[in-house]
Amino acid sequence: MKITQTPLVILNFKTYLESTGEKALQLAMALEQVAEETGVNMAAAPQGADIWRLSQEVEIPVLAQHIDPVDVGGHTGSMLLECAKEAGASGTLINHSERRMQLADIDLVVSKATAADMTSVVCTNNIQTSAAAAALGPDFVAIEPPELIGSGIPVSKAEPEIVEGSVAAIKDINPAVRVLCGAGISTGEDMKAALDLGSEGVLLASGIILAPDPKKALLDLVSKI
Repeated sequence: MKITQTPLVILNFKTYLESTGEKALQLAMALEQVAEETGVNMAAAPQGADIWRLSQEVEIPVLAQHIDPVDVGGHTGSMLLECAKEAGASGTLINHSERRMQLADIDLVVSKATAADMTSVVCTNNIQTSAAAAALGPDFVAIEPPELIGSGIPVSKAEPEIVEGSVAAIKDINPAVRVLCGAGISTGEDMKAALDLGSEGVLLASGIILAPDPKKALLDLVSKI
């Protein structure tokens, strides 16, 4: 089922031990609890091996971190979209800065996700790539300058012109594509600033995952919206 409601918080679990296996489940449950308590939409993007378990244990959307541009057959080690969907993923991140893809491959995965009724979230790093991604028709474009990822410096404050410019470029090309803001987002002030700049949610990771109390950090994140 596609994600349709915003504002939206997507937590990318990456490959931290704090978001692996049993701890991944605890983190997903914290996301679900905050969603229930605040009414803010939450989604989890765990490692591939954790998708099935999380999708069985929580009601919030579970996304794959990456889908390979391959079809059914001999592609050992790849993440097949059909497999991710069967495991319970309702969508996927695409072209994260830690897993960059060629434009034609992004297009293929977006098309496959659309055909499978899965949510597509294409990550971009500047206004030009945001515009190019919008032309492919994903559900979301997430703007994340790579130099700010994991820095603790939110893009919504450090480089607000990138967010505003990307929102304008995306809406000019395809008004149906919604915009998320990523990189350095971790506090309520960060998220409010992102929304004020025209985004409809955030994509974040270490600021929550590595927090002493992830649920408390999530509650702070949404406290000003």
